[in-house]
Amino acid sequence: LRLDSLTGQYTKGLRMLFPERAFFPDANSTLRLTYGKVEGSAPYDGMNYLPFTTAKGVLQKYVPGDPDFDLPLDLVEALRAEEWGAYANSEGELPVCFTGSNHTTGGNSGSPTIDGDGHLVGINFDRSWESTMSDILFDGSRCRNIMVDIRYVLWITDVYAGAGHLVEEMDLVR
Repeated sequence: LRLDSLTGQYTKGLRMLFPERAFFPDANSTLRLTYGKVEGSAPYDGMNYLPFTTAKGVLQKYVPGDPDFDLPLDLVEALRAEEWGAYANSEGELPVCFTGSNHTTGGNSGSPTIDGDGHLVGINFDRSWESTMSDILFDGSRCRNIMVDIRYVLWITDVYAGAGHLVEEMDLVR
């Protein structure tokens, strides 16, 4: 409690000592809002990351026994069956993740991603390696947050987990 009361005095002193410096509020336990565009990145010469991944890419990365790239066998079978139903994109593929130029920080995992019409389109869960510095300096040309596509979440829930009854309770906008 004493630390909280002294923090205000400390910040006031810093503002007086460095009047030209920008000070940012602590966002913990407060509403956080950011905006950006779905876009890939080219952070270094010769590196080009597309903004979307699909189930095909999940299978391409699958390595049995590897702690980073192993998958449950029943998920592998479900992905190989390629029965995406209503969750497929216009190319007939199942979207898995996408990247955007949103400025996110630690603690944003699980934050909803909404489109311009206010529809839930994904869930934020990570940042690219080049974005780890964005807490200090955000560079919109390099920093990308990573979101799971809501269609993949719904496919996992409905088809893979067999919990279609949960999806039926939702008001989905297609």
